[in-house]
Amino acid sequence: MGLLTSLLRAVTWWNGATLNTMIHTRRKGMKVGEDEQGNIFYQTSDGKRRWVIFNGEAEASRVSPEWHGWLHHTYKEPPTEAPLKRKPWEKPHEENLTGTALAYAPAGSIRRADPAERRDYEAWSPE
Repeated sequence: MGLLTSLLRAVTWWNGATLNTMIHTRRKGMKVGEDEQGNIFYQTSDGKRRWVIFNGEAEASRVSPEWHGWLHHTYKEPPTEAPLKRKPWEKPHEENLTGTALAYAPAGSIRRADPAERRDYEAWSPE
């Protein structure tokens, strides 16, 4: 890890764990598991406090429903010990893409690349 990366992580919460969170995690955290995105989940030895250290940008929608349930004490056991049963119709978890280039753009949206799809709009021109 470079000096700039270390400095950014130490003072900004959106680039991973802050210095205080890293110290708290080292002192009191017990690693419980890791998800498919590389986020690491911890809890205190008594199990009362649970938290996640994001792999990259701290974006809550990057936490899958299984881990979200564990973080909020909905499930006693973490998904590594008691995985949730998946239904055949369930789609895989996706993070919220709002505000990114991959966000959903309906037909007719000005964000669509193909102008031929924007047929519901006719520009005004003075006569």
